[in-house]
Amino acid sequence: MIYAREQLSEIIEKYIAALPFPAEPKELFAPISYSLEGGGKRIRPLLVLMGANVFSDNIERALPCAGAIEVFHNFTLLHDDIMDNAAMRRGKPSVQKKWNHNTAILSGDAMVIYSYTLLQQTSYEILPKVLHEFNKLALEVCEGQQYDMDFESRNDVTIEEYMNMIRLKTSVLLAGAAKIGAIAGGANDADCDILYRFGIELGQAFQLQDDLLDAYGMEETLGKTVGGDIMEAKKTFLTINALNEAGGATRRALIATLQDQHLPLQQKIGRVKTIYNSLDIPEITRTVISEHLTRATEALDTLTVEPARTEALRELVQMIRNRDK
Repeated sequence: MIYAREQLSEIIEKYIAALPFPAEPKELFAPISYSLEGGGKRIRPLLVLMGANVFSDNIERALPCAGAIEVFHNFTLLHDDIMDNAAMRRGKPSVQKKWNHNTAILSGDAMVIYSYTLLQQTSYEILPKVLHEFNKLALEVCEGQQYDMDFESRNDVTIEEYMNMIRLKTSVLLAGAAKIGAIAGGANDADCDILYRFGIELGQAFQLQDDLLDAYGMEETLGKTVGGDIMEAKKTFLTINALNEAGGATRRALIATLQDQHLPLQQKIGRVKTIYNSLDIPEITRTVISEHLTRATEALDTLTVEPARTEALRELVQMIRNRDK
């Protein structure tokens, strides 16, 4: 059976909702349930099931892998919010805001352990490959986060460095999810690698869209404050391109605005976006997003399966192309 995206989404939601977390200690496990019930897009576990369904009608054995990926992803969000001192996540208080920093740290740690508990349910014949991919992506996500923090104190970050950082911080988790799904579906090594490449391209586009939406999205749609990256002077694709494209005076004005701790938030966001607009940064970003999504679709064309089996993945590409949150 070839599943539609909506069917796979329903399966994922039911599986996540039924995960058996202990009742006590409440302060450890309640934040985990709170994080997972927040929903989100569930793109990563969806990619696991989609990857499996490309090669097999039986997606059941991919479910523990999908659950592990989603729990791990939400762990990274918990710790991201601590590092960024973020008050909101998905339109509601972050765990570190609702509880406290120490609770968020410990609950996040427990989520990592729980993700491996789920992976233990994977069938033994594929478990070594699955663990290899999971451990690889988990470490690379941490590497990407470190690069992201390193960039905060630099004004000379190159586009190449930034793209490598988001490949590690964002793309490898999507790529690893798709590849782990393919492994669970019985794909050969070549097809597994193609789905990994698909996930990398999808992830690059996804993160660049996040950068764009953070500055140009609608707050009520995003569920978080628009302009958060500008407020924190984060080195995003938009900022790095603007620093590279701007002349001397404009570049100095951009740096000064980003570093000004006393400038009212809306004024800071307005000044930075005015510079972005003058340099055509939004359109540059949209062009690069489109290029990555095109390459993702082209990767699917090289798989050794009938095109109908990749329909859900192609639909996901279009969903990401059109997303506004």
